[in-house]
Amino acid sequence: MKYQVGRPGRIIVARFEDREDVIGNLSGLAKKEGIRAAAFYLVGGMREGSIVVGPEKDEFPPTPVWKKLGESHEVVGFGTIFWQGDEPKVHFHGAFGKKEMVKVGCLRENSETFLVLEAVITEMEGVTARRELDPVSGMVLLKLD
Repeated sequence: MKYQVGRPGRIIVARFEDREDVIGNLSGLAKKEGIRAAAFYLVGGMREGSIVVGPEKDEFPPTPVWKKLGESHEVVGFGTIFWQGDEPKVHFHGAFGKKEMVKVGCLRENSETFLVLEAVITEMEGVTARRELDPVSGMVLLKLD
């Protein structure tokens, strides 16, 4: 295990309006505010999104299993923001519920708010973690020195 110790920096509260791009806006906010490392919570509604719900098999490189939301869902979850090169990368895992159905997964691509979604972002000062492409898994993973 590798780790770094930091301290909380700025706390940002954001409200996403109906049909706004969740991942795109989180990345844009990190870029605009110069946030190099952060943890965040999301709570509210999403209408669109593609989530990964695990690999097909326990092998490398993993083949992701994709599920689409395709309609409004309640969402709650936790994520991080670290940079890969010149761009912030958002990593978010959440629970997405609609009626009796609940999906849990890693949100990727095509994320869109339903009605309203709230984010609480805590910047991490003193943390130099970043994301890099891992040649074994073929995924962009957290890198600590």
